[in-house]
Amino acid sequence: MERFLVTGALGCIGAWCARTLLDEGVPVVAFDLPGASRHRLDLVLGAERLDRVAFVEGDITDLPALERALDEHEVTNVIHLAALLIPLAKADPPRGALVNVVGTQNVFEAVRRRQEGVRGLAYASSAAVYGAGAGTRVAEDAPGKPDTLYGVHKQANEAAARVLWRDDGVPSVGLRPFIVYGPGRDGGLTAAPTLAMQAAARGEDYRIPYGGRAQYHYAPEAGRAFVEASRGAREGAVVRNLGGPPLGMDEIVAAIEAAAPDSAGRITYDAATTLPFPEEFEAAQPLSTPLAEGVRETIRGAK
Repeated sequence: MERFLVTGALGCIGAWCARTLLDEGVPVVAFDLPGASRHRLDLVLGAERLDRVAFVEGDITDLPALERALDEHEVTNVIHLAALLIPLAKADPPRGALVNVVGTQNVFEAVRRRQEGVRGLAYASSAAVYGAGAGTRVAEDAPGKPDTLYGVHKQANEAAARVLWRDDGVPSVGLRPFIVYGPGRDGGLTAAPTLAMQAAARGEDYRIPYGGRAQYHYAPEAGRAFVEASRGAREGAVVRNLGGPPLGMDEIVAAIEAAAPDSAGRITYDAATTLPFPEEFEAAQPLSTPLAEGVRETIRGAK
């Protein structure tokens, strides 16, 4: 019997992790901040699935609260997604480090103390560990040179996972997403392409504040990847890039216009500004949802 605890379950990837598991009949414990909006879960799950989620309000900086949730719900697998994304970590560096680094260490410690009960641990790292100066195409094992505090935090977490395996034999899988798009994505620096799709669905103008090339992951597929990573965490401190097609922003806009013809000319982007990451990462198991399909479904869900 599996029972998953998902931290940051009220975020986009967390919502899709929950949907993947609930559709398989697997119980889900959603661990997130008190008073946090459930609008993404409402959108992704719908009322019938939502009724099957066990909600636990808590902060990952509170280790005892996290441990109570694991014990009271007899959790067998953990997916750790809770974090302050790039803009929030930059706006409040001490809080960013507390949530992103200390909070992750709390998750690792809670699992370490329950090695017989918790069988799988997956956590979100990020493409931000590499930084813009790492080159155009980056190998999965390339050294990280992050350009953001968020990237520094994620790099520290990857190192902590390696120590956790070496010293205590706790296996884990860290996944590095780049740009996740799809229903439920509405926050963070890389949410802009999805916000543009939502604007197109409403018949509104939208300007994406950056251009350049990047790799894209459709949110339902990204959620499934984290579920599989938790189940597959059996040995070592594995870190993998989430693969996906490297696409220019012009291709994203073209896909939006194809899915919503009335948006032609209304979705623009700042070609002079690029993200502080490389354009493409090598990945052993790239995600494969075609862009046209993902954009079409995102726009359909926003209408």
